Amino acid sequence: MAYSQPTKLATKKASYRIGLFAPLYLDSAFDQQAVYRYPSKTFPKYITPGLELVEGAMLALDTLNKLKAPIELIIHDTRSAKESLRKQLDNVSAQNLDLILTHCTTSELQTLATFGYEKNIPIVNVNLPNDAGITNNPFLVLLNSTLRTQSVAISRYVQTKLSKQRVVVFRKKGMLEDLIRSYWDEFAKTNKGAQKWTYVDLPDSFTVNQLVSKLDTLQPTVCLAGSLDESFGKQLALQLASLTKQHYKTTLVGMPTWDAIRDFSKTDYRGIDIVFCTPYYNTRTDSVSQQVQRFFYNNLYAKPSDMALRGYEAVWRFAQLLLRYGNGISSQLTSKEFDLFRQIEIQPVLDESKQVQYFENKKLYFLKWQDGTLRLLP
Repeated sequence: MAYSQPTKLATKKASYRIGLFAPLYLDSAFDQQAVYRYPSKTFPKYITPGLELVEGAMLALDTLNKLKAPIELIIHDTRSAKESLRKQLDNVSAQNLDLILTHCTTSELQTLATFGYEKNIPIVNVNLPNDAGITNNPFLVLLNSTLRTQSVAISRYVQTKLSKQRVVVFRKKGMLEDLIRSYWDEFAKTNKGAQKWTYVDLPDSFTVNQLVSKLDTLQPTVCLAGSLDESFGKQLALQLASLTKQHYKTTLVGMPTWDAIRDFSKTDYRGIDIVFCTPYYNTRTDSVSQQVQRFFYNNLYAKPSDMALRGYEAVWRFAQLLLRYGNGISSQLTSKEFDLFRQIEIQPVLDESKQVQYFENKKLYFLKWQDGTLRLLP
């Protein structure tokens, strides 16, 4: 989906409206009499991401309102049974939005991006690790780094930080796995002196014996997991950890989806270093994170999720940019003025003719599980 490059003069307004489009499933959660369909204090898992995003966003709005910031937040349910996303965008309130934040699917992002381009409204996505095939749209911002960006970062990390070691890529067969390999092959071709990696395709139910033949007791081996499948990653880590007793020393480098795997803290995974990257890292030790956590504990009797903190962060950051730059915000999307919980490096993604395709967060954190403890790598 391609767009031409627009221009817009910067102006300031007395107040600003941010639209938040998230999958809330309100029509399925409540009946026609507005009675909640599920047992008290329980939520279906599919409702959770959108709900958590809104919780964080509303808390940020409350903070902004206490500071007398003229910001209004309009929430839209992308799973509404009464109004399609297209119809919601066509209504009067949507026409007056200054910025849109969204947690959405690929097809929904295409619809939102088209709307943003037509109306000169920045569209900021918080969840998708892909660009939905969108090109030439300087109003689109991806806060979750794309698979290409993350794959290239992994390749660069291995080539620079682990350059003295043998590298074996263990992977399962699949279209996504082939796409990841294409990114790694592309990086190797454009970087002279890059390590030569050995690729090994494994069946779904692989055994230790299928790994041993590719390892060496005399020298350490970097084992790279070339699949986003979390079950594959956990199985590979478990098998490699068991081999430490046979004096096979390995470092396992995994995929961004491993950010959600907490099993790596268990004793079964001790003995190997497990490295992965993520665009979202928050130690929750800064003052704002502490305030958010206290609010959740005191009022919701729960711990704020990462998605709730992302909602808070996104509303705070882009509301501040609107207040500072007005409708000229589209030319200031790369600003680092309002980093909150983490560093965000929004950069333009350019085509061969140097035209902006969209903006993407390129900041990635590398983390390592070592003997049950997770730490940030320099």
